[in-house]
Amino acid sequence: MDELFADRPDPQPVVATRTTYAGLVWDVHRDRVDLGAAGIVERDLIAHPGAVAVLAIDDDDRIALVQQYRHPIGWRSWEIPAGLRDVADEPLLDCARRELAEEADLIAADFSVLIDYFTTPGFTSEAIRIFLARGLTQVPQEERHTRTAEEAGMPLRWVALDEAHAAVLAGRLHNPHTVIAVLSAHALRADGWRGLRPLDTPWLR
Repeated sequence: MDELFADRPDPQPVVATRTTYAGLVWDVHRDRVDLGAAGIVERDLIAHPGAVAVLAIDDDDRIALVQQYRHPIGWRSWEIPAGLRDVADEPLLDCARRELAEEADLIAADFSVLIDYFTTPGFTSEAIRIFLARGLTQVPQEERHTRTAEEAGMPLRWVALDEAHAAVLAGRLHNPHTVIAVLSAHALRADGWRGLRPLDTPWLR
């Protein structure tokens, strides 16, 4: 039988490393990496804690999108709820539940793994797990998170999955985890959601 067609981990030896920049969220490391016959090379990388995102879909096949200002690009971007893994030892699912509640005031009864990916593996270790969330209810008003900074006044919009899919293909949505989630969910829904993965699926990290 042929080997399963898949990416595979194969970390090469790091013979030296130093932190060249320590930031608020991520650090920049300079590694000397032994590539065997190709020699030793120096590479800068952004060491990132990883993140989760949630495509929340209701009984009418509408997905929850929030609009957030993104300073590095100067755009207001429609996105699925997402956030950093910035709570020590927090399980991925708990992080997803927290972000869904904090950003969209939603609780989900059912979660599945939609897709995992590396955002830009050429220079950062950032990996994102995207969950599909169903069985949605509202967070009680008195328990809602107080949003600040870029999230203050952040609007929420319910958009039909088909409409979001068309917007992605037309180049009207650009946030990467939203684009990936919408394309994946649209394809999986057409197959009766059979490709959804269980919550114990090993993560990239």
